Amino acid sequence: MSQPSSPEGRARSSSPAADQVSAGNALWADVRALLPSTKKDLKLDFSEKVEESVISLLQQARDLLYGAGSLCSGGTRETCLQVSEIIIDYSWEKLNIGTWRDVDKDWRRVYSYGCLFKVLCMCSEQGTIADAIRVCDMGLLMGASILDNILVRIINVLQKHLTYGKRSAEEDTKESPRKKIRNDHTTIPSVKSEEVIPRLHCPSLEHFRENYMIPQKPVILEGIVDHWPCMKKWSLDYLRQIAGCRTVPVEVGSRYTDEEWSQTLMIVNDFIDQYIVNKNSIGYLAQHQLFDQVIGRKYIRLYSPQESENLYPHETQILHNTSQVDVEDPDLVKFPKFERAAFQACILTPGQVLFIPVKYWHYVRSLDVSFSVSFWWS
Repeated sequence: MSQPSSPEGRARSSSPAADQVSAGNALWADVRALLPSTKKDLKLDFSEKVEESVISLLQQARDLLYGAGSLCSGGTRETCLQVSEIIIDYSWEKLNIGTWRDVDKDWRRVYSYGCLFKVLCMCSEQGTIADAIRVCDMGLLMGASILDNILVRIINVLQKHLTYGKRSAEEDTKESPRKKIRNDHTTIPSVKSEEVIPRLHCPSLEHFRENYMIPQKPVILEGIVDHWPCMKKWSLDYLRQIAGCRTVPVEVGSRYTDEEWSQTLMIVNDFIDQYIVNKNSIGYLAQHQLFDQVIGRKYIRLYSPQESENLYPHETQILHNTSQVDVEDPDLVKFPKFERAAFQACILTPGQVLFIPVKYWHYVRSLDVSFSVSFWWS
């Protein structure tokens, strides 16, 4: 017959529910420690452009946060959550009236405060941490910095409490039809000797500046990013782990000129599952660019600014730096001069960095699932 467990043994045992409550309390304590210590320190200073009724709502949410009743109590939390949602919804309308440059910064700050108060409500209950991170990201993307960039600091705390589970076998094998089709039919173009972009191994800054940057000549730099942690760490699984629940702006579509091309906000995991988009239009930037290949391969063509006439730029101001030509399948009846356009080309592999001079037209096509990091400067 088994012996009853000792009081000490019973004290050491815990249920999953108890562990969840303990974890939730620890999260709330860590997030609460980031806030100003008193209500007076959490100042809500706005210009007259923000209505008094909105400021009153912000003050109400702040009072609930610092009030005698705990935000962890159901009634207080629900009231604060409702007020936060009203603030977010109203300020969202202000953010989406007219053009973005005309949006007053105070309304962006109001939106960030609404996101802050909502996240605090979410952290005070046993909610989904990933959902709270999404709210913070929206405040960062659409709002403005508040309280010494508190939303970034809250995300850092939330990510420490986030448990990353392994993806299921179904998730591992699931691939979007678009990605499958692209990978199954990818052709690797040949690069003729006269088209090859020159390569340099670890040049000095002076040599690069004098021989390539100033005269604006493309070059592939090798051996300069081998020490980057991403060259050894990055993979789809790693990106899911460190950023899978983060919300980011995404350009959806193959070409800027396609009717279905759009911009949206998306969770990184959803982007990886659905798109890994091959953006293969040709255009130029008004800045120098270092194009660093991290994962996979890309086929790249470069056309000098002198070839602009042969590339048939769009006539509209918004697309004046984008060519009308489908580079690898050109309509030479419609664009006959394109056949005369000289170019340089390469297949960029992991660890290589391509210098693209200012106003050089560049065409990029992924040959594998790939990731790149770009730096621009004037």
